Amino acid sequence: AQLEKEAIDAYDSVTGANYTSDAVMYDTMTSEVIPTYRKFVDELENIDVETDDLRKVHEGYIKAANIQYNAFIKIVSALEKQDRNLIAEANAMLDEARKGIRDYNAAIKKLAKEHDVKIEELKTQREKSL
Repeated sequence: AQLEKEAIDAYDSVTGANYTSDAVMYDTMTSEVIPTYRKFVDELENIDVETDDLRKVHEGYIKAANIQYNAFIKIVSALEKQDRNLIAEANAMLDEARKGIRDYNAAIKKLAKEHDVKIEELKTQREKSL
């Protein structure tokens, strides 16, 4: 969770209201966001899940994380090519990934409640501001 938080916080630091230039965004994406998020996805994929219910939920999270990772790669490509269509595609992928991550969070909370397990959450800068 900490790696994901670091990557998303770095992404948020150069997008939206925090956007300053394509060059700053490119540098942050290639030096911080993508390598950190790749490490997160690798670790996520290496988690050994023992129960079928949890495995199904976990696989959904892996799928969403990979979509988000590929969206970050597409953003870098869009910046290199100055292609607005690629940015639109990446944004659609990010929307899909966010939905998958929201679905994961809801499912994991439901499982935790069913099994009387407390979950500690790390909030990204984006979530803290909502």
